[in-house]
Amino acid sequence: MAKYRKLGRTSSQRKALLRNQVTNLLYHGKIVTTEARAKEVRKIAEGLIAMAVKERDNYETVKVTAKVPRKDAEGKRVKEVVDGKKVTVYDEVEKEIKKDLPSRLHARRQMLRVLYPVTEVPAEKAGRKRNTKEVDLPAKLFDEIAPKYADRKGGYTRIIKIGQRKGDAAMEVVLELV
Repeated sequence: MAKYRKLGRTSSQRKALLRNQVTNLLYHGKIVTTEARAKEVRKIAEGLIAMAVKERDNYETVKVTAKVPRKDAEGKRVKEVVDGKKVTVYDEVEKEIKKDLPSRLHARRQMLRVLYPVTEVPAEKAGRKRNTKEVDLPAKLFDEIAPKYADRKGGYTRIIKIGQRKGDAAMEVVLELV
């Protein structure tokens, strides 16, 4: 008996497909796919969520001082002339950051092995590089998804059948986070 479904693809195609679908499931909260794919994606996603639930509180807060560029009313950096050159003015700011303990850092790296990087583009200026943000999915897993499932012992996803697809009559399902 096979340990996983091959989904009619080579190993590299299958891994890419599953990584993409797991990333989209965790980013959007639900995806529509075929039943066989959903069952494979569910295995991976539930493993990642279980890892996040286990390591959610495993960090320490540390105060650090950082240099932050001073900005004017329009949000542009303030510059001043020093020795004939324009130089950006920096302010010292104290910040509190979360520092992962070793096991949480390992869990974060395990998640990054599976998840693709996600870039959020604002809708009003779609296609432009300005105002795009990199979404930190492991942080989303630790901070938003894991606390929601803290008292749950598994079963973080739900598969709902929605009928057969018109083209090839494959059973389509909605895979969503509970």
